[in-house]
Amino acid sequence: MTDTQILRPLAYAYAQAAQSAANDERRLLHRAVNDLKMIRPVVLIDEIPFHELDFDGSLTLRCTDPVFRGAEDFFRKKLFQWKYFPADMILTPYYPVYKVMTSTGIGLEVEEKTLATDENNYIVSHEYHDRLATPEDLAKIRIPEIGYDEAATRAVFDKIANAVGDLIPVRITGHNAYSSMWDEISFYRGVTPLLIDLAERPEFSHAIIRKFTDIELSVSEQMERLGLYEPNPIGIHCTAALCSGLPGESDGGPTRRSQVWGRGMAQIFGSVSKAMHEEFDIAYMKEVFAPFGLTYYGCCEPLDRKIDILEQLPHLRKIGVSPWADVDVAAEAIGGKYVLANKPNPAAVAAVLDEDALRKEISRTLAACKRNGCSCDIVLKDISSAGYKLDNLVRWEKTVMEMVRSW
Repeated sequence: MTDTQILRPLAYAYAQAAQSAANDERRLLHRAVNDLKMIRPVVLIDEIPFHELDFDGSLTLRCTDPVFRGAEDFFRKKLFQWKYFPADMILTPYYPVYKVMTSTGIGLEVEEKTLATDENNYIVSHEYHDRLATPEDLAKIRIPEIGYDEAATRAVFDKIANAVGDLIPVRITGHNAYSSMWDEISFYRGVTPLLIDLAERPEFSHAIIRKFTDIELSVSEQMERLGLYEPNPIGIHCTAALCSGLPGESDGGPTRRSQVWGRGMAQIFGSVSKAMHEEFDIAYMKEVFAPFGLTYYGCCEPLDRKIDILEQLPHLRKIGVSPWADVDVAAEAIGGKYVLANKPNPAAVAAVLDEDALRKEISRTLAACKRNGCSCDIVLKDISSAGYKLDNLVRWEKTVMEMVRSW
């Protein structure tokens, strides 16, 4: 069987699922959440350990060509999730071919050791070596030049379109914004030197974040100029992205930053004070966020007691509330002003799902949002393991969907 013969039935099955009325219904729900006019909370499941779930071979890749193999992987994973634990996922009515970006790099490479407990899992432990210990090290960093390899993009598009374009539209797609400057800095420093220097060498820490902010501002400007942003994403880092205000009217030119979401975080700041978080991240993230239409801040770091400093961020619409945050405190501060992007604890699905504990966790979130008038999306993500038990994800989805449908 050829790669095309393998791919075509998958593309057809995906196209049929993408035409389901559920996709249109969920678009309304997603948009209402981000418009702060929530109908009910949206539930999504992302960052899934698919390598643990292939109980029937339906996730096993059979294509040999790298381009076809990538498309096969996309179709198989989307169809598997759609069948077993869809929650409020939306299937795009096209196959996305992402624009190929190039970069000259910042002039510094990451040096690390890794440790894995599961050789099939891409999630591993990292020990980073400090490559930014001195001002001389910092001086080596340069602003990268970003490029768009249109020929490489078109080659992928043509190959996929010729194979399955009669079954499903194939579309060249842009990228979302993603800014995690301190997380990136930790790759070059390690966590311990980074955190110690915030207190012991604040001037040097400011010099580092100034350089990375300048890089971020330049990269986003280059991406805008090259037309590399996606104007109509369905997701922004695992959460709902659809909203009535974006992208707005097109002038026929490249998608502008003012037409898309900005996305930022400082997960490594989960253990620093509010004052330090404001001084070393928020003050700089304000510059990064300024050109964007709407912005979403936060990931795994607990932000429940830092909402007031986040409100300095331009165009803020969504705030991450992680498993390590107090959802009651966060919801009271967020109110109806922003979307509460709740991340339930993924450890719930790592061994044996405790349905009573799950109901208690989600009930607390729903009650806090209802009490404080919050729009909310609930996203199970960072799933390092589902314990090689598909049923954990199936039961999690069924339980939480039952609860939000009773909103």
